Amino acid sequence: MLWVLLALALLAAGLSLCLGSVPLSPALVPEALLGRLDGTLEGQIIRLARLPRTCGCLLAGAALAVSGAVIQSVLNNPLAAPNIIGVNSGAGLAVVLWTALVPRGTALAPLAAFMGALAGVLLVLIIAERTGASRITLVLAGVAVSSIFGAGIDTVVTLVPDALVGYTDFRIGGLENLSMDRLAPAFWVALPALLLLLSLSGELDVLALGKETAQSLGLAVRPLRLLLLALAAALAGAAVSFAGLLGFVGLIVPHIMRRTVGEDSLPLLLSCALGGAALLTLCDLLARLLFAPYQLPVGIILSLAGGPFFIWLLLRQRGGRIP
Repeated sequence: MLWVLLALALLAAGLSLCLGSVPLSPALVPEALLGRLDGTLEGQIIRLARLPRTCGCLLAGAALAVSGAVIQSVLNNPLAAPNIIGVNSGAGLAVVLWTALVPRGTALAPLAAFMGALAGVLLVLIIAERTGASRITLVLAGVAVSSIFGAGIDTVVTLVPDALVGYTDFRIGGLENLSMDRLAPAFWVALPALLLLLSLSGELDVLALGKETAQSLGLAVRPLRLLLLALAAALAGAAVSFAGLLGFVGLIVPHIMRRTVGEDSLPLLLSCALGGAALLTLCDLLARLLFAPYQLPVGIILSLAGGPFFIWLLLRQRGGRIP
């Protein structure tokens, strides 16, 4: 299955490089990537416009999907996702504050986003534990915290209009006007977080057995949960720092992958990374082609798909469980 997902992600990336308002031959892509088309219009389209956007889709999709899978496993809540429990909005508020206070410090925006995302998930977790820690309570707490963070974003942008260029795309989620330099800091935050999560897949499997069982097997449950949530926040924050408040990738992909590859953490995380990369790249391609030459923010496509999916999950609830 992983090979199928890898092939799908590569196919999506190839289509993203070739298709758009100006269709290009697949034969031109390797030539452009090797620098043999420098100075030509085709070479500029591929290297300066489509390559950063495609890499951004792959990175953000993988990061958000893995983040969602980890959050769902750690919180034992299939309704949890970075955009639902305040992780994305916390990261977004931190990015907006950082760019308002330090306009030239964009290279550190992913680190600010990580701190905001971590604050969001911990705040929701504390509220849920204080009020009973039921699955629906966690979601409701996440909605409330997301609304507060969203109001904070609106306040900062209102007071400092230049704090965020392309505010609409950021709020909806979009990948226009990316550059490889802008992606690099987020990549170096996401890559170590992903590798650490893969190395902790065995502990994540033990944690899934339940708190009491994990403790009886010698696992330090509380520190491990905090570490896993911090790594998930780092992934989500890295994605938000350049892609905005994208929703539902971290909800849809983990559910599909669990039904496909099972609950074992290592194949689940790997499949989520590949599946999330493929999903976001294909959705972005659809957003570019649907009303070409006009482009929709990819967040609109994700919301149209993810909203009904989330409603379906709610309707499938049976006593707090999804069968």
